[in-house]
Amino acid sequence: MRTNRAWWGLVVLLLPTLLVAMDMTALFLALPQLSAELGATSVEQLWISDSYGFMVAGLVITMGTLGDRIGRRRLLMIGAAAFAVLSVVAAFSAGPMMLIVSRALLGVAGATLMPSTLALITNMFPDERQRGRAIAIWATCQFTGGALGPVLAGFLLQYFWWGSVFLVAVPAMAVLLLAGPVVLPEYRSDQAGRLDPAGVGLSLVAVLLMVYGIKQLAVESVAAVPAVALVAGAVMGFLFVRRQLRLESPLLDLRLFRNRPFTAVIVALVFAGIAMAGTGLLVTQYLQSVLGFSPAASAVLFAPMGLGTAAGTLAAPALARRMKQTTAIAGGLAVSALGSLLLVGVGVEASALPLVMIGITVLALGTGPLFALGTGLVVGSVPPQRAGSAASLSETGNYFGGSLGFALLGLTAAVVYRARMDGTSDSLAGAIATTAHLPTGEGAELLHAAREAFTAGLHVNGVVAAVIFAGLAVLIWTMRPATRPAPEPAPHHEIPSH
Repeated sequence: MRTNRAWWGLVVLLLPTLLVAMDMTALFLALPQLSAELGATSVEQLWISDSYGFMVAGLVITMGTLGDRIGRRRLLMIGAAAFAVLSVVAAFSAGPMMLIVSRALLGVAGATLMPSTLALITNMFPDERQRGRAIAIWATCQFTGGALGPVLAGFLLQYFWWGSVFLVAVPAMAVLLLAGPVVLPEYRSDQAGRLDPAGVGLSLVAVLLMVYGIKQLAVESVAAVPAVALVAGAVMGFLFVRRQLRLESPLLDLRLFRNRPFTAVIVALVFAGIAMAGTGLLVTQYLQSVLGFSPAASAVLFAPMGLGTAAGTLAAPALARRMKQTTAIAGGLAVSALGSLLLVGVGVEASALPLVMIGITVLALGTGPLFALGTGLVVGSVPPQRAGSAASLSETGNYFGGSLGFALLGLTAAVVYRARMDGTSDSLAGAIATTAHLPTGEGAELLHAAREAFTAGLHVNGVVAAVIFAGLAVLIWTMRPATRPAPEPAPHHEIPSH
């Protein structure tokens, strides 16, 4: 009976897992529409895309500690209620800044959900084999959800306005709030770590200042303000690292990075997230704004990326039984590099569609072994008492990489676009809006030039992603195999309460 309850609990926990992952990418297809309706600039579009992910990445470890202190189910319920309310606020945003703030607050709520789901799964399945299956299902939902977010958004946008992308979370969170207290047990720790508000503040300010500086370099005619932001962010980052190394119970246990296998996998998770998120952001806009497909059609055409991720993740355990895990991961990343290079050959004509679909499918398929086996390698490379910290860092790496992908590769594409357009157009969405007020001949000429400029940005993205994946393949291939260190003293005790 208890086992059945645990599996029903897993089903309920998959709801926030899917939604938090999907919210990272759901705006891919909505960006052109909401940009036109809200009048968002190219930089505002990037903030709308990645403010959510940065907040999740910056707070997920702190929220894990908070869940240990107040109860993991309780934190999950609080986060679910906040996520539902903020989704409604985001859906009815009246301007770009309101949507950016709403997305950031959604990230805070999302950060409460992710550590609670994984911690509860670990507690609900004491049998190691069942726990392994449950975590594998959870991981598949997480990574597949991120890839399928644009697919759901495309279908919603075909029949509703862009705000419907956010409202889909409301009924799912309602189910979680109603069923959670019935099928989910409560757990808290009697040795929960200390909260570190100063560390959280330093890390978030450092990241946001650095990202702001990078983004503004592309649009400011005077580089003084972005440069000051970059220097200030670097100083905050230095203070954060120094603080973490001095604390007995740090927010981020940076000493774990002395372990080479651990560091290699974390680096791979971050940079693979950068490549995948940046590619997804550009390909979905390419399908709509360059090739001219509707949101629903673009959703169907983009689905192979999600299906490729799911297939690669599910196939990873079978590959690991036939070869070393590092070989499976490195081989998959090499395949992703080849898929990325295919995007370099696309043009502005509809005949480029098969090449785009093959490229994103191969790219996504190759990342499956990293996503499926990476967390196990991370946890297996540290002492059992540090497994929780290692898993939290793995989660942080996933979301931080995705957000950086939106910021860095999105910015790179924007710079290429502006350079090709000689500064006459800020974004492809802006060029499309401008053509409505021009004579037919001038409008067609501007639109063709804008589409070619955007496609050039996609070509650069393909090269950058290929370099990233190839470098990661070499990094993992040359990594020494991890051997789990001996257990450390001071065992950790859990206090269940029902």
